[in-house]
Amino acid sequence: MRVSRWSYRGGLSVVALVLGAALVSVAETRPEPVQVGVDNRQSATGAPLTLTLQDAIARARKHNPEYRAALTDFGVTKQERAESRAALLPNVNYNAEFLYTEGNGTAAGRFVANNGVHEYLSQGNVHQEFSLAHIADYRRTAAAEAVANARVEIAARGLVLTVVGAYYGLVVAERKYATAERADGEAQRFLETSQKLEQGGEVARSDVIKAELQSQQQRRDLTEAKLGMERSRVELAVLLFPDFKQDFNVVDDLEVPEALLTFPQVQAAAADKNPELRAALAAVREANQQVAGARNGFLPSLNVDYFYGIDADRFAIRKFDPASGRDVRNLGYAATATLQLPIWDWGANRSRLQQADLRRDQARVELSFAQRKLLGDLRTFYNEAQTARLELESLDKSAELAAESLRLTTLRYQGGEATVLEVVDAQNTLTGARNAYDDGQVRFRVAMANLETLTGNF
Repeated sequence: MRVSRWSYRGGLSVVALVLGAALVSVAETRPEPVQVGVDNRQSATGAPLTLTLQDAIARARKHNPEYRAALTDFGVTKQERAESRAALLPNVNYNAEFLYTEGNGTAAGRFVANNGVHEYLSQGNVHQEFSLAHIADYRRTAAAEAVANARVEIAARGLVLTVVGAYYGLVVAERKYATAERADGEAQRFLETSQKLEQGGEVARSDVIKAELQSQQQRRDLTEAKLGMERSRVELAVLLFPDFKQDFNVVDDLEVPEALLTFPQVQAAAADKNPELRAALAAVREANQQVAGARNGFLPSLNVDYFYGIDADRFAIRKFDPASGRDVRNLGYAATATLQLPIWDWGANRSRLQQADLRRDQARVELSFAQRKLLGDLRTFYNEAQTARLELESLDKSAELAAESLRLTTLRYQGGEATVLEVVDAQNTLTGARNAYDDGQVRFRVAMANLETLTGNF
């Protein structure tokens, strides 16, 4: 592996300047974000931060809004499952109440709703509801949690694909900038050579003009390569840093391509680890439990309550009873059981059942499509990765041959055996071959990242 040593030093584009000004204005109104770990250590030494691909992926997971939204949804579904589980268990509450009634000279008072003129309640209540709908709802939330968990994995793998593209996009942009620098130097040296040969009367003026045109074109290509490098750096910085940091280096590990498994191995990994298939299966389970919950709305439910405490006309554990002439305990217990039978609801339960059936049918269709799409994408992505891997050796060989061709053509030109057009063509061929090899390496890495969105890491 090698570390790309180019870091951002030049002027920013107009868009970057505007963004930088906006960040400065925001920084004046809020505290500067604190960077942890290696950032603080490297900022103290003033050295630019060096990132590997895994470092970039870890940073992107902290700051990417889509991935964080998937994590939030997963957290919400976990809490919903906890709520539905609580509905299956007894609830304990404490009730404290004081009822005052205007007296009428009797112990009962004016209003018969109360047990006395003064009534005090201080009770603990254990409440339990027995309903099959609650059981179905708990199973539904468990399936929804599985769906959200699978979507977190989908978001994570999609984010990896995005980071891989941006990370190696910067690596190749820096390579292309270095290639453009070499091409610019070669064009300048060729211009100087043609000028010397013209002075010696060995070549015509047209050769010098062609060499000068080539030098100008290479200088423009160098400017465009620098712009592309800066653009790639900005794109990666947006993904990785909350403070739009651009003074960092990336590790160039494209020289060592990954091994590619056989298709049966890849197919087995996809069948076992594909998050989209897991999400579709969990969605079908969730839809089944929605149907079960809607059907249970037609069944009876049972509520049981147990009370223990004080419900008397004195707030005391004991009181004097005039009828018996002795003290009696106010503390006591009571229990109630309520059976509720649904009789008529104007079709509301039937409507809920039909809605649940429709959602289940849709979930089954989506599962079938996810299975077909998995098979198609798996074959397509594998073929892309395999083709890109096979072409790397050929692209590397082409770059070596183009470099040798330029060397030999330049020597032949100096010996008067080649024309200026042959030299210019050899220069352009070398630049194209080097860029094609770099693009081929990125194509393979991106193809592998695409494949791993279906299979997970190999």
